[in-house]
Amino acid sequence: MKPRDFFLLVVVCLVWASNNILSKIVVSQWHVPPLFFTAVRFAIVVLATLPWLLPMPRPAWRILLIGLAMGGGSFGLMFIALYWVSPSEAAIVVQACVPMTTLLSIFMLGERIRWRRTLGITLALIGVLMVAWKPGMALSTGMLFLLASAFMGSLGAVMMKQMDAVSPLRFQAWVGLTGLLVLAPFSLWTEPQGLERALATGWPFVIGVLYAALITSVFAHTAYYWLIARYEANLISALTLMTPLMTIVLGMQITGDKVDARMIAGSLIALAGVLIIILRTNRLAVAATQEHS
Repeated sequence: MKPRDFFLLVVVCLVWASNNILSKIVVSQWHVPPLFFTAVRFAIVVLATLPWLLPMPRPAWRILLIGLAMGGGSFGLMFIALYWVSPSEAAIVVQACVPMTTLLSIFMLGERIRWRRTLGITLALIGVLMVAWKPGMALSTGMLFLLASAFMGSLGAVMMKQMDAVSPLRFQAWVGLTGLLVLAPFSLWTEPQGLERALATGWPFVIGVLYAALITSVFAHTAYYWLIARYEANLISALTLMTPLMTIVLGMQITGDKVDARMIAGSLIALAGVLIIILRTNRLAVAATQEHS
């Protein structure tokens, strides 16, 4: 991976981490219903990306499934889960998308991973789990929603690789539109007080939803789609393990969480795994360049 692209991914992960904290505040402290929050977010995304909506990517059924998986499915399930779990727990559990994406990319795309990248992914997962694990962390309703969110996101990422060349902003436009069409009716049906609670929150909600829509979705997710198109799906998914580590750091700054030896050790192991993935990918890129020079 080029250093420029890796730096872009770091920025994307930082934006995602900050959005994890923001989303928890919106749904648990401001009591804005999660589906309503997500639907408003997607409405803003659609308005911002409207010039890129047409022509519709082909095949139509695949782009609709991708939008359903990555929009209404992954995001909707994630924000519902935030009713029960903390941002750090959410950021950790959704990292189940790493092995999920790896398995799906092997079966659906025929991608191959060798032992070094497998070692890097394993170390990264072990480190992340060390950071977040605590006694009594059970498979609650929130955890089940998070696992479902991770699977939907992984499925959408792998299906993106099966599409012909589509601009990232067009992908984002269709993810936003599909998510809006799916979540808005469910929100109206199950969250009749959504608008009332959002209005009661006032400007903080407006600022929060604009950040989630324009910075997190239009910028960060569009950049993610661009990276997915350039690199293997399991590689990008593995490197996004930086997101939960950043989420925990931001959580400590905002909520005053304590840092102990277990968290430090887990962070070092996770970063070592990420480093192995990067070095292995750069070595393969150099070899490929030499073969064609």
